Amino acid sequence: MNVFKSIKWRLQLWYGLILVVVLAGFGITAYQLESNRQFRRIDDELHKRIGIIGNALHGPPPRGPQGGGPRFNPPPQGEDFPDDGPPGRNRRPPREFHLPEADAHFFDASDPNRFYFRITGRDGVELARSTNQPNLMPKPTSVSPRPQAINRIEHVFPEPEFLKKNSKPNAPVNFNDYRETADGLPSGEMIWVGCSIAPELKELRRAKLNLIGVGSLILFFGLVGGGWLVARSLRPISEISATAVKISAGDLSQRINVAEAESELGQLAAVLNSTFARLETAFAQQKQFASDAAHELRTPVSVILTQTQTSLARERDAASYKQTVEACQRAAQRMRKLIESLLALARFDAGQEVLQRSQLDFSKTISDSAELVQPLADERGVKILVEAKPIEIIGDSERLAQVVTNLLTNAIQYNQPGGEVRVKLESKNGLAVLMVADTGAGIAPQNLARVFDRFFRADSSRTGAGNSGLGLAICKAIVEAHSGTIEVASGENVGTTFTVRLPVG
Repeated sequence: MNVFKSIKWRLQLWYGLILVVVLAGFGITAYQLESNRQFRRIDDELHKRIGIIGNALHGPPPRGPQGGGPRFNPPPQGEDFPDDGPPGRNRRPPREFHLPEADAHFFDASDPNRFYFRITGRDGVELARSTNQPNLMPKPTSVSPRPQAINRIEHVFPEPEFLKKNSKPNAPVNFNDYRETADGLPSGEMIWVGCSIAPELKELRRAKLNLIGVGSLILFFGLVGGGWLVARSLRPISEISATAVKISAGDLSQRINVAEAESELGQLAAVLNSTFARLETAFAQQKQFASDAAHELRTPVSVILTQTQTSLARERDAASYKQTVEACQRAAQRMRKLIESLLALARFDAGQEVLQRSQLDFSKTISDSAELVQPLADERGVKILVEAKPIEIIGDSERLAQVVTNLLTNAIQYNQPGGEVRVKLESKNGLAVLMVADTGAGIAPQNLARVFDRFFRADSSRTGAGNSGLGLAICKAIVEAHSGTIEVASGENVGTTFTVRLPVG
């Protein structure tokens, strides 16, 4: 299986990429903040020492061996070294610079790795330096001084190469394991102060390794935990696939185990379980339907075959042949009625039955149907009582008449001798409500839920000629095609009542 076609691995890949980006962003940010903190502390110390040296260069006159004042020894008497002279002439020799003892601890000469300083004149000539100054760069060469001294000494003599790389002349610069900053005085001197940053770089490298180690550990456990979560989240999909495979193999009783019904996949599994249940019911009904249809068709076919075989076995008179033909005709008519009912149900199931809808008076349809079945009622001594108010509805008059006729026929056939059939039509809540009640033996409670099933008969007494068990199923299909409902209520020895509700047009 291609890894990139797997939902599990694609989710894992995206999760890993996002986790890497988040950890990298956090690590880089944390390292940058720590680095800025370290160098900001060092820069504060460097600028502090530049101020100390500036005060030492141009402080008040000395008052004693330990006093302050200018720390350069004066030039020899009688000699004048103008600062603005041409190059190579009257150049001032380096003067000796003494840092006051009170400030000496800021530059520990015994520590070659900490703070050091260097002072250059306006012409770039080095005037003084600390004894622990490292030899990191060539000394700047002197050039012709400018006519007027300005505050920024780098405009008077060439900048060192490492300063040219920085956009800010006074910004601290790192080179090798040292960090330096410079500043110019109004008198023209340039003060350079630096220090070794090897301990800080070592600490930053240690912090970088720690961040990488902790980030890698978090990434590892994050990927493991993410893989577990992805696998757990997609487990219902695997169960759905496994269940679908079993169902496709013919086991329609299989269902998906819904552990988390509230999740999206749990809701999907519940919907699929409901679909599988309906599918199983539909297959069971289809199987039962085929069996019942075969059984119902077998009876008239058997009658026809028996009658024809008996007639062909030996010569008979004309009356016998006529009797045989009539028996075959009755069987064929029963078979035709059954086939027509099956075709009607098939069309309703497929949504192919076209209803001829029109405005009609439902009470007129009921009266016509009662008149149609009156001979059957008279034959059984059953009285039909109709109470129907005129109600206009929209529907197929022929199909609705079929519903009413079927309900009346059932009420007459399964009524007791001398019983009654009460028919009532009224309007309730925008619906036309038809009730057909008989005074027969009723239907057992365990059979009520199946009275609309195809080929269902509550007892063997309903297997008479012309009764295929499809009448109520057809009634239900017609009523539902009119956006209505049909219900049944019954009890043993108390009669049965069918209630039809149709929207008023």
